Amino acid sequence: MIRTVESAPHVSAPVLAAYRYCETVTGQQARNFAYGIRLLPTPKRRAMSALYSFSRRIDDIGDGPLPGEDKLERLADTRAVLARIRAGAVAEDDTDPVAVALTHASRAFPIPLGGLDELIDGVQMDVRGEQYETWDDLRAYCRCVAGAIGRLSLGVFGTEPGARGAERAPEYADTLGLALQLTNILRDVREDAEGNRVYLPADDLAKFGCSAGFAGPTPPAGADFAGLVHFEVRRARALFAEGYRLLPMLDRRSGACVAAMAGIYRRLLDRIEREPEAVLRGRVSLPGREKAYVAARGLSGLDARHVSRRTVGRRA
Repeated sequence: MIRTVESAPHVSAPVLAAYRYCETVTGQQARNFAYGIRLLPTPKRRAMSALYSFSRRIDDIGDGPLPGEDKLERLADTRAVLARIRAGAVAEDDTDPVAVALTHASRAFPIPLGGLDELIDGVQMDVRGEQYETWDDLRAYCRCVAGAIGRLSLGVFGTEPGARGAERAPEYADTLGLALQLTNILRDVREDAEGNRVYLPADDLAKFGCSAGFAGPTPPAGADFAGLVHFEVRRARALFAEGYRLLPMLDRRSGACVAAMAGIYRRLLDRIEREPEAVLRGRVSLPGREKAYVAARGLSGLDARHVSRRTVGRRA
């Protein structure tokens, strides 16, 4: 049985303060993620905030202005902090509130902290400027930076007792993370190009005449940019369809959290599909009221029931 924070020993004032710090970071910086975790009960919401805050620390190193060698050194230091968390060597009065909160969360929930090592591996790939020839190459990167987050989150969510096919829940969580990451890559194609980063597979870029890259607000001359986007959208939709098999395995509020976060990204994907070149003019996003609607739909269970019916139909 998965322990919760309520069933763990008394939560001390320093630990509560550490969780509050993580929730503040999440509320200020998470955007789409924050809409989802609002739907969770307090112990799970705190644990997810701790996970987000540590993950954000890793991402900020990769996205920051430091020279590459300094970034790699900072990532090594962060990996050392993670080792201390894994060993339970972070005291409640430690000066690092994120480490304090994540230590407590990892005692309360079976969080596979190795996923954060994978995230560090993925950010190291970013720092080194790695590019990806094929979808298989990109998928390996996405499993580090997003699939691992899905598996980490599942450690907090848990699965319902007796849920059919629950042994495959980590696989579905991983695949849903890939779907979210591929959506991010499409959304940020211009921003990444400005930072000299290319994530879309070179094979796909060549197939649609986009190997010249995306330096401006219009596609390269003679390119079938819309064809490229629609090709990647279909790939993302297939990943969403597979990853959504996770939903019926979760309790109502955890399922609502996942449905809200994934639902926001699916709507983002819809917008990108309708107007592919919009991603070259700026970041495509959803208004707050639409995110709130998706969160409410997730809490109502509509998405989980819909996916459950579709899954049963496919298996039949």
